[in-house]
This record gives sequence, structure tokens and C-alpha cells, in this order.
Amino acid sequence: MDSAILSLLGAFLLSIIGLFVFIWSLRRGLLLENSAAASVIFARGEIGRVDDPALADAAHDSMQRAAKEGGIEVHAADAAELQDRIESDRSSAFPVFMFIAFACFWLLVGSLAGLTSSIKLHEPDWLTQQAWLTFGRIRTVHLNAVLYGWITNAALGMILWLLPRLLRTELYGAIWAMLGGALINTGIAAGIGAIAVGWTDGMEYLEIPWQIAIFIFAGFALVILPVLFTLVNRKVEHLYVSVWYMVAALLWIALLFLVGKLPGVHTGVQQATTNWWYGHNVLGLWFTPVSVGAIYYFLPKTIGRPVSSYNLSILGFWTLAFFYGQVGGHHLIGGPVPGWLTTLSIVQSIMMVIPVIAFSINMGGTLKGRMHLARYSPTLRFMMFGGLMYLASSLQGSFEALRSVNQVVHFTHHTVGHAHLGAYGFVTMVLFGAVYFMMPRVLNWEWPYPRLITLHFWLAATGIAIYFVGLSIGGYLQGVAMLDAARPFMDSVTLTAPYLKWRSVGGTLMVLSHIVFVGHFLAMALRFGPTRAGAALFWSNKQQELAHGK
Repeated sequence: MDSAILSLLGAFLLSIIGLFVFIWSLRRGLLLENSAAASVIFARGEIGRVDDPALADAAHDSMQRAAKEGGIEVHAADAAELQDRIESDRSSAFPVFMFIAFACFWLLVGSLAGLTSSIKLHEPDWLTQQAWLTFGRIRTVHLNAVLYGWITNAALGMILWLLPRLLRTELYGAIWAMLGGALINTGIAAGIGAIAVGWTDGMEYLEIPWQIAIFIFAGFALVILPVLFTLVNRKVEHLYVSVWYMVAALLWIALLFLVGKLPGVHTGVQQATTNWWYGHNVLGLWFTPVSVGAIYYFLPKTIGRPVSSYNLSILGFWTLAFFYGQVGGHHLIGGPVPGWLTTLSIVQSIMMVIPVIAFSINMGGTLKGRMHLARYSPTLRFMMFGGLMYLASSLQGSFEALRSVNQVVHFTHHTVGHAHLGAYGFVTMVLFGAVYFMMPRVLNWEWPYPRLITLHFWLAATGIAIYFVGLSIGGYLQGVAMLDAARPFMDSVTLTAPYLKWRSVGGTLMVLSHIVFVGHFLAMALRFGPTRAGAALFWSNKQQELAHGK
């Protein structure tokens, strides 16, 4: 029995074991509705107070008045618990800033590489003088810069900031987390350089040579250790659901990356099985739990209201863990793999509707009567958009796994549009919102130009909408043309040309939004722009922080 089958069988057995543990916990009453656990993100008396550090004082006050008109009552927050939060933020500030700064750098690199590769699809003779600028290499540079450089760095920064807050304790071993970040980004830089010169391992999402990937895995290990040590030394009684999602995601990505990069183990047909086991799970067991965990914190925190059902949030976590491990096999429908493998993948892809619907119902209930606050809060706007795109991309992905749909859209640009709806419309937009919330607390400085946040949102949202709609329509028509035996293959190529141009238009808007975002981040970090005193400047004035209930 080859390693791919063993890996899949092991993951399936773990899912079954986890299912029985879940059933046991239900029988023991461990998942009864827990309002105390749902409220752990707030200090005592803080429920009812809106919170978005991206807002200036006047806008924050306007949002609070709008919330109060919607029925939210404001109370005095407990000063001791707020002080714990201040100390937690202080302990994680340096590693968080390092990870977010790296993320911004790789976002620009990946965006420019992605736009270049997009233009090449309808202008193939553009920039062909250098080998590293050919489509195969520049597209792979884009993929790795965004996957590992932008999303992974931003996710790690957010985890290191959120967990001490949620555990109400200082981050233990921050220096080790920073060393881990240095190793991860050294590996990313070396890996992208290797890809540019043509040295890769030849597996999608796993192109970085294993000799370089050792640095990335070692970096993950050095980040995980401080997280686990902080978790063990927590001060809270209840573990909020975001902690479940984020700690599990860290352990999952380390294991996935280790198995995927084992040298000399994955060969032949089973290499493709392992490739898509990793490729889909890096989205579903790394990007997704981190982003869902972020929404479960930032969205209730922003509107000053606990999640409507803590049980639904736990149900979403466990069903995600149960069903996602086998989803990647639907990319191999029609390939030389066992039929039971693809059938299992299809079944589990459809079952993924459960955690998605649970999340959507929970967020809808939490936001009921509060959606109008998105007019005021940049963080809430990004989180709501990301949550909606999670619902859309997940449902689309489940139905794309069906054989009748798969035979049309597989190997087309439609799949590329779907991937970007998840990785950008959902994950990246959530990370943007998290950064806007975190950085005033990390840098002791407010965002200098609030209107740039609005510009960033609309450029990014419009860009991904054009990108997704264009590729979805063009990809479907491409699939229909390829299935028609009476039509030459070139028909499927030429009919997609207008949609590929729309893809570049959408990509251009997204790149512009990234330039606005990173430029604004630099202005904030370098203290450019107007000096505004507000609740975000709490390190130099703790009394102001306590007074505002942050």
C-alpha cells in the first residue's frame, strides 16, 4: 500500500475517531449553550460597546450612537480585565509587526507577479526575453508569494496578536516566534528565487524545493511552541472558539507541510493524490479555520455583541475537522485513481455544506439588526464581505465536486475564478479587516488617512467581482467548447480571450488596492500624515484606554 493511500486512510480514521469523540461530548453535555464562553472576548461590562480602532473618535462616537439606537446598551468595562488586554497586546507587538510587515512586502511581490501572468494569457509575447518572466515561472512565483508570503505571514501575525488577548495572558517566547518568522521568510525568499531560476519540486502549492522547505517547517515549529506555551499558561476558564480554530490550524499546516514535502516518498500517480490532499487542505485546514476564527472574534467585538449561538460555532469547527481532510480528491475525477477515493471526496465535499451553513446562520443571527454598522466600521465591512464570500465559495466548491459539474468546469478558467473567490474574496479580505483593527494597537498610532481604507475596500471588492464573474462565465463556455467533439480545441482558446482581459482589469484594480493598503501601512508605521489623538494611542495614556473601554 503506497504512502498516499496510507495518508488518506489515516486521515479518514482520524475523522471517524473525532466523530465518536464529538458524539460522546454531546452525550456528556459538554456542548450545551455556553453564554459565558461566547462572552469571553469582552471584559466584564463591555458588551454593548462598539470597537474599531480604524475609526477616528468622531466616527467611533457616531457608530456607538447608531448601535445604541439599535438597542445596544452601554456599560462600564472592568478596568482590571482591560489592563490584562493591554499587557497582552504589548507582549505580542514586535512579532506581530514583523509578520504583518513581511506580509505587506510579499503581497506587493505576489500581486505584481500575478498581474504579469494574467496579462500574458492574452498577450503571450509580452516580457519573454528573460526565462524567469515566462508564464510558467512568474505564475508560480505569484502563487507562492501570495500563499506563503502574504496569507501565511498575515495569518501568523493575527494569531500571535489574538491568542494572548483571548487567553488574557502575555505571549510567552516572543523571541522564538520572531526567529520562526525569520526562518519562514528566509525559506520563502529562497524558494521564490529557486522557482524563478527553474528549480522546483514540480507539485502545485509544493513547488518550493524540499531542501529550502526545511527552513519553513522549522519556522512553523518555532512559532507553534510559544503559542502552545501561552495556551498552557492561560488565565481564562473558557477557550473561545477562535482559539480552537487557530491553534488547530497551526498544527494542521505544520503536519500538512511536513507530509507534503517528504523527499523521495511521493512518486507516480500517488504523487497527484498527495498533491491534491495537500493543495485543498492548505485552503480548508489552514486558510479557512484561521479566517473563520478571525470573523468569530472581530465581527462580534466590533459590534459589541456576542455570537448568537456558541454551540453552532463549535459545531462548525468539528464538522470542518471531520469532513475537509478528503475533499481534495475531487480534483482527480477521471484520473487513474481508485473510484472509491474520488467518491469519498465528493461525499465529503457535499458534507462541507454543514459547517458553512452553521457559520452563516450564526453570523446572520449575530448581525441581526446591526448590519447598518458596516457604514461606519471598516473592520466590520471587510469581515462581512469575507463571511459572505466564504458562504459563496464553499457552496460553489461543494457543487463543483459533483461529477456532472466537474466534467464541464475542470481544467478551465472557471476553477481559477473559484480559487480566487476563496483565497481573495474570503481569506484576504478577512485578513485586511484584521490588520486594520490590529495595527493601531500594535503601533500606538492611528491610521492617518481613513478615506484610504474606504478606497482600498472598494477597489478590492470591485476587482475580485470583475475577476470572478469574468472567469466564471469564460471558464464555463471554455468547458462546454472542449466537451464538443465537433469543435476544434482552438475554439475553446479564442472564446476565452475577452474574459481573460476582464481578468486583467479586475487584477489591476486589486493591485491598485494593495498599493493603497501597503502605502497606508507604511505611512502609519513611519508616522506620516496628520497626528490624531484617539483611543488607539493607549500605551502612552492607559487611562484613556480604560476610559474608552478598549
